Formats: sequence, structure tokens, C-alpha cells
Amino acid sequence: MLEALFPRAHARYTSLPVLGRSLEGLCVWLDARGYPRDAIGRRMTTAEPLSRALRRRGVLSLGDLTAPGLRSYAPPPRRSGAPPMGALVRSLTQYLEERGDLAPTPTTATERRVADYRRYLDRVRGFCSGTIKEHVATVSEFLRFLDYDADPRRLHEPRVSEIEAFVVKVSSRVSRGRMGPVTAALRTYLRFLATTGEGAPGLDAYVESPCLWRGERLPRALPWETVLTFLRSIDRTTPKGRRDFAMFLLVATYGLRSSEVRALALDDVAWRSRQISVPRPKVGTALVLPLTDEVAAALLDYVRHGRPASAHRRLFLRVEVPLGPLGLGAIGAAFRVWAQHAGIRPPVNGGPHCLRHSLAMHLLREGATLKTIGDILGHRSAEATGVYLRLDVDDLRDVALPLPPAAGIEEVRR
Repeated sequence: MLEALFPRAHARYTSLPVLGRSLEGLCVWLDARGYPRDAIGRRMTTAEPLSRALRRRGVLSLGDLTAPGLRSYAPPPRRSGAPPMGALVRSLTQYLEERGDLAPTPTTATERRVADYRRYLDRVRGFCSGTIKEHVATVSEFLRFLDYDADPRRLHEPRVSEIEAFVVKVSSRVSRGRMGPVTAALRTYLRFLATTGEGAPGLDAYVESPCLWRGERLPRALPWETVLTFLRSIDRTTPKGRRDFAMFLLVATYGLRSSEVRALALDDVAWRSRQISVPRPKVGTALVLPLTDEVAAALLDYVRHGRPASAHRRLFLRVEVPLGPLGLGAIGAAFRVWAQHAGIRPPVNGGPHCLRHSLAMHLLREGATLKTIGDILGHRSAEATGVYLRLDVDDLRDVALPLPPAAGIEEVRR
């Protein structure tokens, strides 16, 4: 591919010391990920200065570098018009990491302990990937707070004051609602240490969760007409609009979570049997739902005219390079863009999940039973479904008592 990019000068790149043997494969790798040829060419133009920088530091082979070591050659954010060497370094690092051509990065004591705990949560406790990620993040921060790498003994006998100081530190930057999962993860880890004999028993009892009253949050559901306005506002003349409309129509029709939409694969849509199998990472089982005509039409329009040609089997892909599955925040970011475009102010901390709440309220007002709503949302208990069915302003008006006449108020005041 280098020869196609630089018909007269390709030999200059393949003959570069240190980098020369990797550049052709890097070009092919970038092309497969959807990068346009001019972007690949711009990266290659910075290969010579990068090669000189490597030689100045005595690097004779890329296999002698770790991933962080290679990334250290990326310069600060470039000025307008400067060569994009940072883009080449980042792409080259990812390419060589996937091939296993870089030196292994030495692991710290904290990283090894966290990796062992991750395996325990997966193989013994059977937690889903999202829950494991939350627990591991809390444990990693806790070990850094104790400075475990410098003094591993502090983990075996942590003082109650240190545990309380960690909770106070985290609570200074997260909300009261987010502290619940943090304290739960910390208690789980302290019990794990006590079970394995690496920590004192009973320390988990000193970790209290913040008080969260049932039903204290305001309703997160939008009026159903607002949901329809939101869907109609999405521009379906662009690949991104076709993708986003199909995603949010799935949420509004079936009440899917963002994680479930991201996990959908092409093979999950059974066109002939008119069914869609929804993977549910949160509970570990699939939910089979009927494929409505409107959803089928939106998915077909996206697959034919919006989805980029790719070997990835995920249904919804990025519309910009590098091509691949959606990131964790992609659906939330798209929701904010289209909500602003439609002039809609979603509930506080609503995000795309408010469409799921809206569907539950809409079904309730259409006469659906609590059991039916729970089955559609994929809930195991009626209590979980009840969280989605908080009263909104109209419901509160319906149940409000009439005010007494003015005279009656005066009598009450006396």
C-alpha cells in the first residue's frame, strides 16, 4: 500500500531504520479500519522524524519498547499546520499492541492484585462485565489510596480511620446516588479479604451506604408526545441519523438499555421469523421480542444505507474512523445532540434511559399490567418495575385533594 500512496518515494519509507518493516503493515491495518488514504499518507510523512527520535535515544527495535514507552514519543497537541506525529505514534502503538510486537509492560503489585480480584468476581461470583468494571474501579482506587505498591502490609491491617478517609475522599467528587455502588463494592472487597485471611474480619461493617429514600427522585419519564417529537427530529438523510433513529426507536419500542443496544449483533435480527434477540449483559440471558414493522423498516434502512462496510458483526457501528463497535458513551452523546436539536430538556440525569421510563409510563396509561410492563423491560421482580412508574405532575394533579373555600381556610387559621 505504501507504493500506492507514494509511487516514487515508497522505498524511502520501507528503508527507514527501526520503523521501516512495520509501516506497510500499519498502512494496511489503518485502511482496514476505515481511515481515508490522505489521513494514512499524512501519518506516513512523519515517519522519518519519528525514526530519527528513536535512533537518538538508542532504540534499535520496536520490540524493545513497551506501549507506554512508545507513546512517550507523541509530542504535545500540535499547532495548526505541524506534522501529526502524535497520530502516527498512537496508531503505531495500537497496531503493534494488537500484533503482540511490543515488550510486555511490567505490572505493579496493585495491577496484579486487581487482576486476581477481577477473576474472582467473574469465575466465582459470576458478576456481569459492567458490575465487575465498577467493583474493580473502586478497588483500584482504594489500593492507590492505601499506597499498596509502596507498602503492601497496609492492606492486611487497614485502620477504620483509613477506610473512612477513603469514603470521604470519594464522596467529595461523586453524588450521593453514586456512592451507593462505591460503598457496596468496598464492603464486598473487605469481606473477600476477610474470607481469604488477608484482612481482618468485620471491617465491612464500618462502611455505611448513604441514605437513599425510596421514590425520592423526581420522575425521569418524558410525555409520550415528547418522545415522538424527539424521534421525528432525527435527520434520517445521513448515515449517522439513520443509525441514531434505529437505536432510539429500539429503546422507545422495547425499552432497551444502552448496553443492550450496543451489544446487538447482525445475527440477533431474525428477519424471516420477525424476531429480535436482545442480549442482556446485566442479567446474562437473551430476551426474544417480536420485530415490529416500524423497527424492521428502520433497521433495514440503516443496514442498507447507513451502516459502513465492515467485518464487525455488531449491528451499530461508529460512523467515523476508526470503524468499530460503539463506545460506552456513544448513545448518551447522540441522545444529547438530538434532544438539543428537538428543543427538548430531558430530566436531570435522564439520558437515553429516560426513554425506557417513558415507555413504562406510556404502557401503564394504555392499560398494560405491571407484569406485562416488567416482562417487556426484562425485569425479574415487580419491585424493579415499580421504580419506573413514579407519578409525574399530571398524576399528582389527579390525586390532589380540592382546596377548601377561602372562608374555611380563615377558620382553620383561627
